Amino acid sequence: MADLTNTGSAPAASPQAIAHAAHGHAAGREPRAHQFDTAEQQFATSIFGMWVFLATEVLTFGGFFLAYIVYRTTYPEVFVEASTHQNVAIGAINTAVLIFSSLTMALAVWASQTGKQRLLLVSLGITMVCAFIFLIFKSVEYTEHFHHHLFPGQGFRFEEHPEMAGPAQLFFLLYFAMTGLHGLHVAIGIGLILYLMIQTLRKQFSPEYFTPVEVTGLYWHFVDLVWIFLFPLLYLIGGFDGF
Repeated sequence: MADLTNTGSAPAASPQAIAHAAHGHAAGREPRAHQFDTAEQQFATSIFGMWVFLATEVLTFGGFFLAYIVYRTTYPEVFVEASTHQNVAIGAINTAVLIFSSLTMALAVWASQTGKQRLLLVSLGITMVCAFIFLIFKSVEYTEHFHHHLFPGQGFRFEEHPEMAGPAQLFFLLYFAMTGLHGLHVAIGIGLILYLMIQTLRKQFSPEYFTPVEVTGLYWHFVDLVWIFLFPLLYLIGGFDGF
């Protein structure tokens, strides 16, 4: 496995590089913050910090998953019927788009580790395009739900089975809350990827320093993983009795 830290001997720096380092940036390498003893410690702390953040995100989404299980068990017939109003085709397309974006993000991390600047920029660009595609399809799906009055509130209608309208709102409340929160994470990911692309154009990343790309990659894979759970729960599992 390739060494992910700032190790190894560096070539002799030119006077220009030394002058540039005096301003805080040498050969694309981020200066070590004063609170860290070594660059390796700084890198490990950054990765650990992201894992801690992702653990709190698991707890957040876990609360929604628990609520879904409770209400799905309480109103099984209603959730089965409500799930039939989901656009499975759009959900499947978005699933494929996010899985592909995980591949391109992994490629971006590898490119940053190996110093392939052009590949890094292209991979990040494709990942961001995939994120936009996901949000566009999700907005189309939201528009369909609004058009059919399937948004929780006073205007909610469950015309085929009006007697199920009350519990059906719980399904769509969870649907909009869970997919909306996930969509927010996708939007944040777009901002992070855009920042990485700008920094790549400024040649801030190298085999000696690629921590922001690595950390953002972890975040993006988490976003993709959450959707892989949301898709069957909200689009597929509800169509099977006995859950």
